[in-house]
Amino acid sequence: MITRIITATFVALLFTPIMPVLAGEHPEHPQGGQPPPMPATRNTPSTATAAAVSKADISAGIKKNIASDSKKATDRKFHTKYKGKDLALNLIKVHDDRVSNLGGGKYFACVDMKATDGTVYDVDFFLTGTPGSMSVTETAVHKINGKPLYNWKEVGGVWKKVSA
Repeated sequence: MITRIITATFVALLFTPIMPVLAGEHPEHPQGGQPPPMPATRNTPSTATAAAVSKADISAGIKKNIASDSKKATDRKFHTKYKGKDLALNLIKVHDDRVSNLGGGKYFACVDMKATDGTVYDVDFFLTGTPGSMSVTETAVHKINGKPLYNWKEVGGVWKKVSA
């Protein structure tokens, strides 16, 4: 009897770390249908580039982009567009622990940013590149003061934005 309990506990603990990956949710956005967390990659020819890009590389690429854009702006803020309006934002936090590999050399992370009026924006950053040379290809305002403007849904193995 004790052997069965120990075996069951071991099996449960063995699979616990991968359950969020199998669930397919981005842990930062638990409301459902988010890009999955960046999976561990194997050193195979098809994933060699993905294996070379770490979560730290992606985070550094985002921070470098924000710093560069802020330095160029006269108000020293990061600027992005939302509904035709220019948002001037300050970095609060890059969610380093919630980076996602979208496949095909594309990566994703969400970033909390704050406007001068106190509004907090969750901005999704999409990147491509290699370690030390990550480029932001797109930004999208995902949430305003915690309220999602869109969600993510997996369709045929591809993550797509859907209405909130």
